[in-house]
Amino acid sequence: MRRLLLSALALTLATGASAQSPQSEDQKTLYAIGVLIGKQLDVFGLSPAEFAMVKQGLDDNAAGKKLAVEPEAYQPKINQLAQARMKITAEKQKEKSKAFLDQAAKEKGAQKSPSGLVYVPIHEGKGAQPKPTDTVKVHYTGTLTDGKVFDSSVKRGQPAEFPLNQVIKCWTEGVGKMKVGGKAKLVCPSAIAYGDEGRPPTIPGGATLVFEVELLDIKK
Repeated sequence: MRRLLLSALALTLATGASAQSPQSEDQKTLYAIGVLIGKQLDVFGLSPAEFAMVKQGLDDNAAGKKLAVEPEAYQPKINQLAQARMKITAEKQKEKSKAFLDQAAKEKGAQKSPSGLVYVPIHEGKGAQPKPTDTVKVHYTGTLTDGKVFDSSVKRGQPAEFPLNQVIKCWTEGVGKMKVGGKAKLVCPSAIAYGDEGRPPTIPGGATLVFEVELLDIKK
């Protein structure tokens, strides 16, 4: 965890948390800070007792008390704890995803590759097929296995363009199977997506991702 996290935590408590729902724009802004900090803490998977110890550190810092430990000295241990907890969380995510991946592989027309990618054609295109070195233009929606959307060019109303060899392996392989004008679902296990680290707070470590991708064009 960066030093910014600890500083932000202390700042949040120092502002004085309210038990009431936020009303003013300032209160809503402070509330949003708390939510974002809470999401950053998710990586630690804190138990109630552990969270209470974190809060004690917040209380002591906000009150200007003498600190029980020097945070700077514990930065390496904070990083070690984050890495260890992240690995545990990732393993749990991967275990939860097994049934989802198995079910996806049984869908009509599904193709499962050695990498673990499950490719499900929705609409076959009739245009050219991209090479890994090509830049493609696509519309896409990305969801977690529970259906929660984490990214969507469709919602933004703006197609995305990128070199096919500079994205996650799942996309390089999956979009490479498509033809212009086609649409497909790519079910991506974490090994060919964002791995054990994920992209907190949006994508948990070890998460299987689902993309619906429409290949609009191959840019020359």
